[in-house]
Amino acid sequence: MKLIRFINSSGRTVPGIHREDGSRIDVSAFGEDYNEAFFGSDGPARLARWLETHAAECPMVGPDVRLAPPCARPSKIICVGMNYAAHAEETGARPPSEPVIFMKATTAISGPNDPIVLPRDSTKTDWEVELALVIGKRASYVTEDEAMDCVAGYVLHNDVSERAFQMERGGQWVKGKSADTFAPLGPWIATPDEIGDPHRLRLWLKLNGETVQDSNTSDFIFNIPTCISYISRFMTLLPGDVISTGTPSGVGLGMKPNRYLKVGDVVELGIDGLGTSRQEVKAYQATA
Repeated sequence: MKLIRFINSSGRTVPGIHREDGSRIDVSAFGEDYNEAFFGSDGPARLARWLETHAAECPMVGPDVRLAPPCARPSKIICVGMNYAAHAEETGARPPSEPVIFMKATTAISGPNDPIVLPRDSTKTDWEVELALVIGKRASYVTEDEAMDCVAGYVLHNDVSERAFQMERGGQWVKGKSADTFAPLGPWIATPDEIGDPHRLRLWLKLNGETVQDSNTSDFIFNIPTCISYISRFMTLLPGDVISTGTPSGVGLGMKPNRYLKVGDVVELGIDGLGTSRQEVKAYQATA
């Protein structure tokens, strides 16, 4: 099943389903949003059973609706850094001996086709296509053997990063990762049965039509069970939490000379089975 959320004609964000034939239906009659309570109570399976008898009653969703982030705001976004050997090499870093983790503010979440807004004083905003996963049950000190049972689904993520904030302003990476619009998610969350082996997925990103990232999750340094188990030693993972598993080579920071996003640029990205997203880069504008 592929879970979407979209903005309806009343301006409300409501849940839906992206079906195999490409059509979309509104499942707001199910009565639940895709949030912690939904994922923590076996929501995808309950929704699938509900659809067996109610799908025909669900309104169709037009192809031109604005897609929202496919999950309601989670309690946290945890990211794994330097998880592809080629990416570590291009940034001049030594491959880590254990997972590098950092946080990304949940206020950074935006829809898959919403613009990336350059924050005030930004000079080095970068792109990062990533496979992210959504946690489906409370997890603390889980073993690697138990870890995959904690996955509710997978989602495409652009881990937008302001490198000057991240690396030149002192402190932790979170400062360069958390501006509004810096976490486009979607278009959908795919349940594990839709994906097969998440360690064999092609992921790519284009900047203004030019392919700059093209890799495969088979190049992970630390696989998904390792990442989930490791993170759960340091914090409790809640249903709906997002873990982003790192980006491959091809980011602007690794180019010689460096190349960063500017107003008017268009970023397109995708992962096998998880669809594509598109973000236009816009300038920050202060609100009254």
